[in-house]
Amino acid sequence: MAVQLSTALAIYFVIWWVSLFLTLPFGVRSQHEEGGGAPGTDPGAPVLTGMKRKLVWTTIISAIIYGLGLAAYHAGYLSLERLSRLMGMPF
Repeated sequence: MAVQLSTALAIYFVIWWVSLFLTLPFGVRSQHEEGGGAPGTDPGAPVLTGMKRKLVWTTIISAIIYGLGLAAYHAGYLSLERLSRLMGMPF
């Protein structure tokens, strides 16, 4: 059961994208929470987002999730046949 490189990259990209949206809210402080802000801006706008740190954490988290999924796939715990049986759908 070999996974093609294009399929592996596509799956990793989807996991990375979902992980990015999971990590975005962490550590963000709004202008209102900081006690100030530029006049005319939304008080809920972030002061500093820390995107470099979030991109690194997103890559680490998605690599771990992808690795666990790939290990489960190669161990036989994750397959289309098994998933279709669990969902009650004929394959």
